[in-house]
Amino acid sequence: MSEFHEEAVLPEQITAQQARRAPVLFNILNIVAVIIPLPLMVFWLGASMVLYAMNRHHPYPKVAHYVQAASTRLYGVAGAAVPVGTFFSLEITPWLVYWGLAAIIMIPLSIRDLIRIKEDHWEDTDLRGVKYD
Repeated sequence: MSEFHEEAVLPEQITAQQARRAPVLFNILNIVAVIIPLPLMVFWLGASMVLYAMNRHHPYPKVAHYVQAASTRLYGVAGAAVPVGTFFSLEITPWLVYWGLAAIIMIPLSIRDLIRIKEDHWEDTDLRGVKYD
């Protein structure tokens, strides 16, 4: 029995447009998840962890910066639901107030980041000579 090993072909560079894609996507999905919290927020919390893990150590530092800022907001708002929601009754009013506060926090700050990402100067990243372990 022989094993077939194929060496991975890595890109030689990451374009500026490709680098911007992850932080833009993260912020847009944050906005969508807050606007339609059930069931999107639950699914986005799981998917965001994958997107965060894939981009936190991106070769282009701006990607990691913007993704970390967006994830901090998302996990802070979502994580606060547990201790704050513990004291909520089964009525819907406290949850609607919480949803409104989450939207007030997430939407303007995500839009601000989208504007900053658009106005920021992005460059192509040369990956030749970068070691992958």
